[in-house]
Amino acid sequence: MLIEELKSIAREKGIVGAGGAGFPAYAKMTDKADTVILNCVECEPLLKLHRQLLAVHTEEIIQMLDEVRESFGAKEAVVGIKSEYKTTIKALKEVLVDYPKVRICELKPAYPMGDEVVLIYEATGRVIKPGGLPIDENVVVYNVETMYNLYRAVHLDIAVTNKLVSIVGEIDTPQTIRVPLGTSVKEAVALAGNITTERPAYLMGGPMMGRLGTENTVITKTTNAIIILPENHKLVTQAEKNLELERRRAASSCCQCKSCTDMCSRHALGHPIEPHRIMRAVANHDVSDMSVFVNTAYCSGCGICEKYACPQGLSPKSIIQQFKAGLRGAGVRVEKVEPAPVAEDRELRKVPVGRMAARLGLSAYNVPAPFQETTQITKFVKIPMSQHIGAPAKPIVVKGDKVLKGQKIGEAADGLSVCIHCSIDGVVEKVTEKEVVVRGN
Repeated sequence: MLIEELKSIAREKGIVGAGGAGFPAYAKMTDKADTVILNCVECEPLLKLHRQLLAVHTEEIIQMLDEVRESFGAKEAVVGIKSEYKTTIKALKEVLVDYPKVRICELKPAYPMGDEVVLIYEATGRVIKPGGLPIDENVVVYNVETMYNLYRAVHLDIAVTNKLVSIVGEIDTPQTIRVPLGTSVKEAVALAGNITTERPAYLMGGPMMGRLGTENTVITKTTNAIIILPENHKLVTQAEKNLELERRRAASSCCQCKSCTDMCSRHALGHPIEPHRIMRAVANHDVSDMSVFVNTAYCSGCGICEKYACPQGLSPKSIIQQFKAGLRGAGVRVEKVEPAPVAEDRELRKVPVGRMAARLGLSAYNVPAPFQETTQITKFVKIPMSQHIGAPAKPIVVKGDKVLKGQKIGEAADGLSVCIHCSIDGVVEKVTEKEVVVRGN
């Protein structure tokens, strides 16, 4: 298949990165890549859906991966996967005998191995320059669910209308289920089981990089997990911190031990991000070296510095993200710079996921969450027109329209954008620029 045809299908069927920020899949498609990497690392504790999906739909996903590789003219495709995912690796090895240009790269169970900059180095030995993109090193990365969605679009003519979500934590039957896009957290959780804590909080995504939601938050194309926790769990209280107070704590408690910088995964790859220097500048109101603040742009937001490394329990990530947002708001562009040499002791700085889960107070929740193939049925959805990086889709339905599951309800806008499709059969109740509300039949 030609790249332009593949791009058209991916844009029309609404395929975006299903494991992170929601970058439109078509925008990564290029003949400049010599390597295509399938990300099946799931580096954060408790996330399970990608290994489960790849174990069940191995043939379809690997077939699509090889077709993508061939369309790009790439020399090889690599499946990055943790060595502990034995069931999935076994399924892969049985299928890969028919795909000589696809190989497995087994990785240590460390965090944040799923960060594409880290994964690319592990799989190819190439360092993505700070401020650069994977394609600068002739690499493209897709995650497992994105590749499966592409298979369904290309071979079955199916648009993206649901999302695999691991629902874990304080619930009696942890599961990984398919949920129609636009379903509320409350309804999604009810589909999985019963909450086992009186005052639940909902962490959307992984415990390290996720954000707090409410029972009214809706499932989108980038929702990987709903982690249900007691409202007094430390991950919840950390997420609700007062940043001004955290700045004062930095001034009074930061001892400049450098643990945050020493354990930073991007710093170990030569990126100029040094959390301890940022904390020192904040503590002393020191603006003599502006590069300290400009370099916050190179932070991946993985959270190691804040939730694992700091012995004082301070908040370097949150402070860094505040400066990073300020740079974006001021229109400061991230420059591509040459990295420093990769740290010689990088292997010793890797954070074991099991130890991280224990420190985060999550070990008790690390239990099986069986994969349910059938899409659950919901009767009411609020489907956002922006579930991806780039311009929101433009609604093409009006109140009162009867719509079917899979029907296009949002047209891709000019520039970077994808189409949005209805996730259930029903009647349109409300249309705004931001969302389409549908009541099921």
